[in-house]
Amino acid sequence: MKKTITCLLLTTGLTGYLSAQTPFRDKSDKNEGKVIHMDKQMFLDNIFDYTSGSTDWKYKGEKPAVIDFYATWCGPCRMVAPLLKSLAKEYKDQIVVYKVDTDKQKELSAAMGIQSLPTIIFIPKTGQPQIIIGATNKTTFRKAIEEVLLKE
Repeated sequence: MKKTITCLLLTTGLTGYLSAQTPFRDKSDKNEGKVIHMDKQMFLDNIFDYTSGSTDWKYKGEKPAVIDFYATWCGPCRMVAPLLKSLAKEYKDQIVVYKVDTDKQKELSAAMGIQSLPTIIFIPKTGQPQIIIGATNKTTFRKAIEEVLLKE
C-alpha cells in the first residue's frame, strides 16, 4: 500500500514538473499587447531565417516588430522592460514586441551581433532594421516606433 501511494505521488509530481517545463506557444491573438519571450526557433519562423544562407534581410512577420535582447542580471535591461511592456499595450494593434534572453539564446544573440545590453532592434515590415543600444526613455522608444515602424 505504501509503495502504491509513493508511486502515485511521484507520478503526480513528475507529471506536474514536466508539464511546467514544456514551452507553450499560443498562436492566437492572446499575445497582442504583451511582450513575447522569443527563442531561436520562433525567430527563424517569425522574423528571419539566418540559417538559410541568405544575406538579404527579408522580414517574415505581418506586423512591425521590436526585439529586446536582454539579460536578467542587466540593470539597464530591467529599466527598459516596463517601458516596452507599456508600449506593447499602447501599440498592440500595430506592432509586436519580443524579448530574447541572451544568456539562454546564445546562438541567436551571436547571429544578430549582440555585444551590448540592452540592444533593441526595430524591424519595419519592409526595409532594414534599426537598433538602439543601451537604456533610453519611453519618448525615444515611442519616436522610434512612430518613425521607423509605423511611418508609411
